[in-house]
Amino acid sequence: MTAIKQGDTVRIHYTGTLRDGNVFDSSEGRDPLEFAVGSGQIIPGLDAALPGMEIGEKKRVEVDCQDAYGPINPAMRQDVPREGIPDDIPLDPGTQLQMQTPDGQALPVTVVDANKETVTLDANHPLAGQDLIFDIEVVSIN
Repeated sequence: MTAIKQGDTVRIHYTGTLRDGNVFDSSEGRDPLEFAVGSGQIIPGLDAALPGMEIGEKKRVEVDCQDAYGPINPAMRQDVPREGIPDDIPLDPGTQLQMQTPDGQALPVTVVDANKETVTLDANHPLAGQDLIFDIEVVSIN
């Protein structure tokens, strides 16, 4: 059989869980995820686990946060003046919002806290600081 190598386009089914067992993403009921191995299209820790696998092979991959979405970066959490946010924007903790960077790029943020003076926004990826577990199955190799 042919084993996966760098540059191959592969299709995998996967289920991603946190250490506590909660599923954060899965291809179940969808088409398999397709990407080129080593291209940077998926998190590094999962990408590195694929070379050598064959079609039909299943594997559990544990990915440290450093090789997933990175550690939580405190600089990505900021307090902004409440007066700068329109009154019709919901500010309940956990609410996902989209800000715009000075160069015009969209930046997803999560509301962490809000009071009359300030709103604390977090631009870290929601899975930053989390070790991840993937159960994967190789569907095809091209």
